[in-house]
Amino acid sequence: MTSSSSPSQDTKRVAHAYPEGLRADALMEEDVAWSHEIDGERDGDQFDRSDRAALRRVVGLSTELEDVTEVEYRQLRLERVVLVGVWTSGTARDADNSLAELAALAETAGALVLDGVIQRRNEPDAATYIGSGKAAELRDIVLETGADTVVCDGELSPGQLIHLEDVVKVKVIDRTALILDIFAQHAKSREGKAQVALAQMQYMLPRLRGWGQSLSRQMGGGSGGLATRGPGETKIETDRRRIREKMARMRREIAQMRTGREIKRQERRRHKVPSVAIAGYTNAGKSSLLNRLTGAGVLVENALFATLDPTVRRAETPSGRLYTLADTVGFVRHLPHHLVEAFRSTMEEVGDADLILHVVDGSHPAPEEQLAAVREVIRDVGATDVPEIVVINKADAADPLTLQRLLRVEKRSIAVSARTGRGIEELRALIDAELPRPSVEIEALVPYTHGRLVARTHSEGEVISEEHTPEGTLLKARVHEELAAELAPYMPASAF
Repeated sequence: MTSSSSPSQDTKRVAHAYPEGLRADALMEEDVAWSHEIDGERDGDQFDRSDRAALRRVVGLSTELEDVTEVEYRQLRLERVVLVGVWTSGTARDADNSLAELAALAETAGALVLDGVIQRRNEPDAATYIGSGKAAELRDIVLETGADTVVCDGELSPGQLIHLEDVVKVKVIDRTALILDIFAQHAKSREGKAQVALAQMQYMLPRLRGWGQSLSRQMGGGSGGLATRGPGETKIETDRRRIREKMARMRREIAQMRTGREIKRQERRRHKVPSVAIAGYTNAGKSSLLNRLTGAGVLVENALFATLDPTVRRAETPSGRLYTLADTVGFVRHLPHHLVEAFRSTMEEVGDADLILHVVDGSHPAPEEQLAAVREVIRDVGATDVPEIVVINKADAADPLTLQRLLRVEKRSIAVSARTGRGIEELRALIDAELPRPSVEIEALVPYTHGRLVARTHSEGEVISEEHTPEGTLLKARVHEELAAELAPYMPASAF
């Protein structure tokens, strides 16, 4: 815990309050120099050094069921887990929110959360993540709760995983492995499965472990004959080589799938169809918003990463302009780097869009943190130049003060409720105003024999007025330069 007063100020206060003989003893007392005016902004309750470093239980995380009917309904209980986090920065509330999100991830993966603890440290321990002493305390908690897995709120190095497992005597996984497991469960398309498999192999490659025959060497290394002339590969080295070969093959397959996605994007660009990408934190309501705007019928579920595969649907603005709406994969704090790389081709939908609808859960305890986490990933995929509208979803369940704060801070924002339909029409109008408009205004009398040009004007441009005359269709519209060139023969001479 840090104090807002400087050491020299603390020393002066102690010197003023205590005689010379008691000054040294007073300086040893941590609470002597505390004042409400100077130290009132500390990040929580102040404790002794031993209490500050102790494991602190986070209440309200357990998902264990007590109702017999609910227990019977949950037919498969995969694992019983204890969560552990290291609080290095921010407030105690931030640390609790992070562990609560980890509990939601664990429950989404099918685990049963029994307990959760947090330790205050300047940085995670290099050997056991929480230190050897606290790891022994964690072992007692595991025995007390009957857990069979420990989930750490961070990405652990291979050494930290091994050493912590040696102490707690149960399986240890980190936040990255948990997210990868959820993605593996929810991937449905061929591309999604390939991307998740690649990310899992990238994660597992440095964490392969071997024992027994896995560490024994194969015979070989010579030019042939009965006797070999040196040690060959170990079994674990062979496994790593095979994984690298499979990763290379998987990257080639994803690149081929990326080509198909790029062809579709080029076709939309050729027809000058604007594109809108929905991005946002997982479980913020992106799929619900897509369904409300387009009637897409995408799966909606109150769970993290319920929909993983991207969906592109056709939509229409109130003025009649067509555009595409793409629902992208949900983001989360500390999104594993392996996933960002594996899903880069999918996330390029955000970078190629003309407009981003950044959906945030207005009922979440910390919506600003969700906004920051998503924008960090948007920067990673190079989409910082794309215009953005912040859509504050779940306005029907959000705190009115939180909505007012977000609307005031985010200049281009709107509050909606995908569940009730509140604000949806205003959002459609805002999308219509923000989408890029055709650059050329034309007036043309198109013969009825060229109805194809009229249809293209409706689909690719913005029709201002339309009148049917004996000679043909009289159009006033804004269109792109290519279509304007095709309509030029039917424009009056004064238009040139």
